[in-house]
Amino acid sequence: MSTKVGIIGAGGMAQFHIPGFLSAGAEVVAIADTNLAAAEKAAARYGIKRSYRDAADMLSANPDIDAVSVILPNKFHRPVAIQALQAGKHVFCEKPPALNAPEVVEMMAAAEKAEKSLMFNFNNRARPDTQAVMDYVRDGSVGKINSAQAKWIRRTGIPGFGGWFTTKALSGGGPLIDLLHMVDLAYYFLGCPEPEYVLARTFDDFITDKAFKGPWGIPDVADGVTDVESAAHGFVKFKTGQVLSFQASWAELIEREEVSVVFQGKKAGASVRRLFGRDGMDDTAIDTAEIYSQEHGRSVNRRLIVEPDPAMGRERSAANFIRSIEGREAPLNSPDQALSLMKIIDAAYKSSATGKPVEIA
Repeated sequence: MSTKVGIIGAGGMAQFHIPGFLSAGAEVVAIADTNLAAAEKAAARYGIKRSYRDAADMLSANPDIDAVSVILPNKFHRPVAIQALQAGKHVFCEKPPALNAPEVVEMMAAAEKAEKSLMFNFNNRARPDTQAVMDYVRDGSVGKINSAQAKWIRRTGIPGFGGWFTTKALSGGGPLIDLLHMVDLAYYFLGCPEPEYVLARTFDDFITDKAFKGPWGIPDVADGVTDVESAAHGFVKFKTGQVLSFQASWAELIEREEVSVVFQGKKAGASVRRLFGRDGMDDTAIDTAEIYSQEHGRSVNRRLIVEPDPAMGRERSAANFIRSIEGREAPLNSPDQALSLMKIIDAAYKSSATGKPVEIA
């Protein structure tokens, strides 16, 4: 029998989660959103039979649901994921895992008690270019990776003003937490080592300047709150001796949007980049992957040719969730890895506030 899935939240990411689940052979049986019209619209688009305004109603009315997808503003990831886990469902949650590391600990405890899977949509791990480079990492061609540089920087990419993205109580922060994908991807290439300390600085230049609004996001809220950073720069040292530097921004005076991870190994280096024809527009993007080595006394740059993925790994990530809970694939991420990532982000914000390096316990 196919895995039955319920969707909680009919937001933009549903357009990737649902096709991803379906491609893995799952059946999406219900969808819930506080905006019932949005739930009904998504249900009509994907042939989902039942729509609900409340997630609790969906779960109680559909006891045969095996797993749920949580597609909600960051503040609601922890409570809704725990609600679903306590109802005996596997959970696939949008990024970031939660507002902070202690919330992830609570989610992990609920998953362990329920004996259910808890995974997160770190979709860049599922991109074809990422997995092509990982083949070189796994077979030893790269050797130990000493250092990595992660960037997701935007020139004009603030996702609206006064909405949940820019309200710290709802989002947990600005681009550092919103664009954590490249930090996660670098962490993935490094082998998910245990972080030791973080030194970071955030900036709020331009965060209320309408000239820096991006081409996507949510409508402005006139009386809303905008109290997050516009940019973050930092450095992470891991207990293995490996290091990671990162840049994340919605609004900085740069040439153009850049989405990349570059790393340096003992045998070879590599890069993955997402190149946009127009800033912030996924349908104009091209993924590239390269390996850098020295062979026969010469510098060799090897470009890896991979299939295009306009969905940026989002559908593949959702499919991996289904296949992993069915025992057909290894999961692309774990709760322990999500916790380490959130510890890095928490430490970065604390470091910026104190002006000092922050040790991670």
